[in-house]
Amino acid sequence: MSQIQAFDADRALARIQELKHLDGALLPILHALQDEFGYVDEVAVPLIADALNISKAEVQGVVSFYHDFRPLPPGRHVLRLCRAESCQSMGCDKTIAHVERRLGVKLGETTPDGAFTLRDVFCLGLCAHSPAAMLDGEPHGRVTPQVADMLIESAGRRQ
Repeated sequence: MSQIQAFDADRALARIQELKHLDGALLPILHALQDEFGYVDEVAVPLIADALNISKAEVQGVVSFYHDFRPLPPGRHVLRLCRAESCQSMGCDKTIAHVERRLGVKLGETTPDGAFTLRDVFCLGLCAHSPAAMLDGEPHGRVTPQVADMLIESAGRRQ
Protein backbone atom coordinates (compact mmCIF):
# COMPACT_ATOMS: atom_id res chain seq x y z
CA MET A 1 0.00 0.00 0.00
CA SER A 2 1.27 3.43 -0.85
CA GLN A 3 1.60 6.20 1.69
CA ILE A 4 -1.83 7.64 2.51
CA GLN A 5 -2.18 11.23 1.35
CA ALA A 6 -4.79 13.83 2.11
CA PHE A 7 -7.43 13.94 -0.58
CA ASP A 8 -6.86 16.76 -3.06
CA ALA A 9 -9.68 17.32 -5.56
CA ASP A 10 -7.41 19.11 -8.06
CA ARG A 11 -4.90 16.26 -8.03
CA ALA A 12 -7.74 13.73 -8.30
CA LEU A 13 -9.22 15.59 -11.27
CA ALA A 14 -5.83 15.57 -12.99
CA ARG A 15 -5.62 11.77 -12.57
CA ILE A 16 -9.18 11.39 -13.86
CA GLN A 17 -8.37 13.50 -16.94
CA GLU A 18 -5.23 11.41 -17.61
CA LEU A 19 -7.21 8.16 -17.66
CA LYS A 20 -10.68 9.05 -18.94
CA HIS A 21 -9.77 8.21 -22.55
CA LEU A 22 -9.19 4.53 -21.75
CA ASP A 23 -11.76 1.92 -22.72
CA GLY A 24 -13.59 1.00 -19.53
CA ALA A 25 -11.91 3.91 -17.76
CA LEU A 26 -13.95 3.73 -14.55
CA LEU A 27 -11.98 0.93 -12.90
CA PRO A 28 -8.53 2.29 -13.86
CA ILE A 29 -9.56 5.70 -12.50
CA LEU A 30 -10.82 4.23 -9.22
CA HIS A 31 -7.64 2.17 -8.83
CA ALA A 32 -5.47 5.21 -9.55
CA LEU A 33 -7.28 7.33 -6.95
CA GLN A 34 -7.13 4.56 -4.36
CA ASP A 35 -3.41 4.04 -5.07
CA GLU A 36 -2.68 7.75 -4.75
CA PHE A 37 -4.86 8.63 -1.75
CA GLY A 38 -5.44 5.25 -0.09
CA TYR A 39 -9.21 5.52 -0.62
CA VAL A 40 -11.83 6.88 -3.02
CA ASP A 41 -13.19 10.03 -1.42
CA GLU A 42 -16.88 10.81 -1.98
CA VAL A 43 -15.80 14.13 -3.50
CA ALA A 44 -14.29 12.16 -6.40
CA VAL A 45 -17.60 10.51 -7.35
CA PRO A 46 -19.16 13.50 -9.16
CA LEU A 47 -15.79 14.38 -10.72
CA ILE A 48 -15.54 10.89 -12.22
CA ALA A 49 -19.19 10.87 -13.28
CA ASP A 50 -18.83 14.20 -15.09
CA ALA A 51 -15.58 13.18 -16.82
CA LEU A 52 -17.02 9.86 -18.04
CA ASN A 53 -20.52 11.19 -18.73
CA ILE A 54 -22.13 8.59 -16.47
CA SER A 55 -24.31 8.96 -13.40
CA LYS A 56 -22.97 9.40 -9.89
CA ALA A 57 -25.02 6.32 -8.99
CA GLU A 58 -23.05 4.24 -11.50
CA VAL A 59 -19.75 5.37 -10.01
CA GLN A 60 -20.96 4.82 -6.45
CA GLY A 61 -22.33 1.41 -7.43
CA VAL A 62 -18.91 0.27 -8.63
CA VAL A 63 -17.15 1.71 -5.57
CA SER A 64 -19.54 -0.08 -3.22
CA PHE A 65 -19.58 -3.34 -5.20
CA TYR A 66 -15.83 -3.96 -5.12
CA HIS A 67 -14.69 -4.55 -1.56
CA ASP A 68 -11.16 -3.34 -2.23
CA PHE A 69 -12.31 0.22 -2.86
CA ARG A 70 -12.50 2.11 0.41
CA PRO A 71 -14.69 5.20 0.89
CA LEU A 72 -12.66 6.29 3.94
CA PRO A 73 -8.94 6.42 4.66
CA PRO A 74 -7.61 3.12 6.04
CA GLY A 75 -5.63 2.78 9.24
CA ARG A 76 -1.88 3.07 9.19
CA HIS A 77 -1.79 -0.74 9.05
CA VAL A 78 -4.24 -2.95 7.17
CA LEU A 79 -4.68 -6.49 8.47
CA ARG A 80 -6.60 -8.75 6.11
CA LEU A 81 -7.72 -12.14 7.39
CA CYS A 82 -8.59 -14.88 4.91
CA ARG A 83 -12.04 -16.44 5.20
CA ALA A 84 -11.88 -18.88 2.27
CA GLU A 85 -12.78 -22.53 2.71
CA SER A 86 -9.27 -23.78 3.47
CA CYS A 87 -8.73 -21.11 6.11
CA GLN A 88 -12.17 -21.80 7.59
CA SER A 89 -11.32 -25.48 7.91
CA MET A 90 -8.13 -24.54 9.76
CA GLY A 91 -9.78 -22.24 12.30
CA CYS A 92 -9.71 -18.74 10.86
CA ASP A 93 -12.97 -17.87 12.63
CA LYS A 94 -11.26 -18.30 16.00
CA THR A 95 -8.41 -16.04 14.90
CA ILE A 96 -10.81 -13.44 13.48
CA ALA A 97 -12.81 -13.35 16.73
CA HIS A 98 -9.57 -13.02 18.72
CA VAL A 99 -8.29 -10.13 16.57
CA GLU A 100 -11.65 -8.35 16.70
CA ARG A 101 -11.57 -8.52 20.51
CA ARG A 102 -7.93 -7.48 20.64
CA LEU A 103 -8.36 -4.44 18.39
CA GLY A 104 -11.88 -3.61 19.56
CA VAL A 105 -13.26 -3.44 16.01
CA LYS A 106 -15.14 -5.74 13.65
CA LEU A 107 -14.12 -6.75 10.14
CA GLY A 108 -14.35 -3.70 7.88
CA GLU A 109 -13.66 -1.20 10.66
CA THR A 110 -10.71 0.94 11.69
CA THR A 111 -9.53 1.35 15.25
CA PRO A 112 -10.44 4.73 16.79
CA ASP A 113 -6.76 5.72 16.92
CA GLY A 114 -6.39 5.03 13.19
CA ALA A 115 -3.69 2.42 13.76
CA PHE A 116 -5.39 -0.64 12.21
CA THR A 117 -8.02 -1.41 9.64
CA LEU A 118 -9.31 -4.97 9.87
CA ARG A 119 -10.59 -6.50 6.64
CA ASP A 120 -11.50 -9.91 5.38
CA VAL A 121 -10.36 -11.41 2.12
CA PHE A 122 -11.48 -14.54 0.29
CA CYS A 123 -8.28 -16.35 -0.61
CA LEU A 124 -4.72 -15.15 -0.47
CA GLY A 125 -3.46 -18.23 -2.30
CA LEU A 126 -1.80 -19.62 0.82
CA CYS A 127 -4.16 -22.56 1.23
CA ALA A 128 -1.33 -24.96 2.13
CA HIS A 129 -0.45 -22.59 4.99
CA SER A 130 -3.96 -21.89 6.30
CA PRO A 131 -5.17 -19.87 8.03
CA ALA A 132 -3.63 -16.95 6.19
CA ALA A 133 -3.44 -13.20 6.67
CA MET A 134 -1.91 -10.20 4.96
CA LEU A 135 -0.48 -7.31 6.95
CA ASP A 136 0.35 -4.18 4.97
CA GLY A 137 0.62 -6.21 1.77
CA GLU A 138 2.84 -8.92 3.24
CA PRO A 139 1.33 -12.42 3.35
CA HIS A 140 1.58 -14.65 6.42
CA GLY A 141 0.63 -18.29 6.83
CA ARG A 142 -0.46 -20.47 9.74
CA VAL A 143 -1.89 -17.44 11.53
CA THR A 144 -3.15 -18.51 14.93
CA PRO A 145 -4.39 -16.01 17.51
CA GLN A 146 -0.87 -15.97 18.95
CA VAL A 147 0.71 -15.26 15.54
CA ALA A 148 -1.88 -12.52 14.95
CA ASP A 149 -0.86 -10.95 18.26
CA MET A 150 2.79 -10.99 17.17
CA LEU A 151 1.89 -9.36 13.83
CA ILE A 152 -0.14 -6.64 15.56
CA GLU A 153 2.62 -5.95 18.08
CA SER A 154 5.25 -5.84 15.36
CA ALA A 155 3.20 -3.40 13.27
CA GLY A 156 2.53 -1.27 16.35
CA ARG A 157 6.28 -0.86 16.87
CA ARG A 158 6.69 0.35 13.25
CA GLN A 159 4.27 3.27 13.62
